[in-house]
This record gives sequence, C-alpha cells and structure tokens, in this order.
Amino acid sequence: MTGYAVTTRETDAGTLTVELKSVNSRFLDLQFRINDEFRAFEPVLREAIMGRVNRGKVECRLSFGRKAATGGVQNLSAELLDALSKMQAQVKQHFPDAAALTINELLRWPGVIADAEASQEALQAEVQALINDALGAFIDSRAREGAALQAMLISRIDEMEAIVHRITPLIPQAIAQFQQKATERMKEALGVAASNGGPATVSREEALERIRQEVTLYGIRIDVAEELSRLSAHLSETRHILKKGGQVGKRLDFMMQELNREANTVGSKAALKELSDASMAMKLLIEQMREQVQNLE
Repeated sequence: MTGYAVTTRETDAGTLTVELKSVNSRFLDLQFRINDEFRAFEPVLREAIMGRVNRGKVECRLSFGRKAATGGVQNLSAELLDALSKMQAQVKQHFPDAAALTINELLRWPGVIADAEASQEALQAEVQALINDALGAFIDSRAREGAALQAMLISRIDEMEAIVHRITPLIPQAIAQFQQKATERMKEALGVAASNGGPATVSREEALERIRQEVTLYGIRIDVAEELSRLSAHLSETRHILKKGGQVGKRLDFMMQELNREANTVGSKAALKELSDASMAMKLLIEQMREQVQNLE
C-alpha cells in the first residue's frame, strides 16, 4: 500500500530526519537513501521496518543537519589536539620546511570541537527512537488507506452477492420454460400426424419420456447451482477476512482466484443471456478487487 511519514529529532550535534514512503508492491522491497557516514545505521533501520511492514516498495531516507557553530565558548577535544601535535612533530622530522597547522585549520579539523560531534552510540539510539516514531506515523497512514480499500472491496462483494441472488431463481425458471416448450412442440408434432391420418410414430407415454429426457439433459447442461453456492461461500469468506483484519493480502489473493474460477464456469454454462451478462459483470468486479488486493498486506 502507499504510505508516507516524516519525523525529525533534535540532537546535541544536529537534526536527524527520517522519511518513509511506499508504493504498491506484492512483496516487501526496501530501498535506503543514507549518507555514507551513517551507512552503519542501515541494519538498524532495516530491522525496524521489517518488524512492522510486510508488503510494499518502501523507501527510507535518513538525513542529518549539523548544528552551526555558535559564538559561545566551545569545548575542544584535548586528546585529538595532542594527537595532531604528535603527528605534526613526526611530519616535521621528515619535512622540516613544512608549514605548521594554523589555528583556523585546527578548529576546522573534524572532532576538534567536541560538542559539534556526537558519539556513534548516542546517534544510533537517536536513530532507533526516530525510526520507531516514523514507523508509527507511517503505519497509521497505511491503515487509513487500508480502511478505504476495505470499504471499496466490501462494496464489490455486495454487488456480486446481489448478482448471485438475482440469477439463482433463473435456473429452475429456465428449465420449466424449456419443459413447457418441449411439451408444446411434441404435442404439436403428434397433433399434426393425427390430423393427416397417418399412424403415430410414438405413443403418448414415449413422448412424455422423451420430453423428460430432454428436460433432464438441458437441466444438467445449464445447472450452475453448485457454482453459485460456492460463489456465495467464497464471498462470505472474503467478507470475513476483510472484517477480521490482520495480514490478509495473500489470503485474499487466493480468494480472488477461486471467485474467478466459479464466475468463469457460470459463463461457460450460460444458456441464458442473463447468466452470460452476470458472469461478465462478476468477472469485472473480481478484476477490480484483484487489482486492489495486491496492495493490501
């Protein structure tokens, strides 16, 4: 599902920002946008995201804005200055004419101003807290979209149930109409033979038996009661899955396959225009549901 969240956190060394955004994907695909100096935090971010997100193409961006130096008194790193002094003395032994480091160069040296840097452990703790906050907002945004998708899917289920309810009585009606027409045609044929003075080719009992056979074969050919019953059961189960919530994506994928299978069978057996139209309408609704189901966890 799509989702977006951004959170910031002020630290002693600067401002940390985590941005999360996702687009639709059937599987979990993580991408990170992190500066090289913070690349060590990627496992922390990855573990946190995988613990709470199971589907979607998720992009995580971590940025850090250092605080500008203020006019107040700064704490200098005595250990680093001592190390620089020793290194400079060693360089002088090999290059006596080399220029010494200026005060400006020393102050700009990374880590000399101690309060402008934060320890790796402290930053990791800040990143951990920040990604947890971002994930909370991110999941809330996806939950809002999920609620909208759930409403859409349930509306499609309602439409399909209405179609099943409408076409279910058509089968016995069609069989009864076929029986009536077959009986009328047979009686007409017998009547024509009798009026012409010719011998009856079949007796009344044989005609009735032939009608029963034709009606039975016709009923078997167009009977979709079993398919409609399974459709109703699958629709009820799909509604139950949506209402129950949780990780529903893969289960709904399977339900879409089963619904499509039954709708196709109804279409293949359609001896009435109403059944053919109903099959097409249901397959259209199922395809609309399938496209959205692939976005759900």
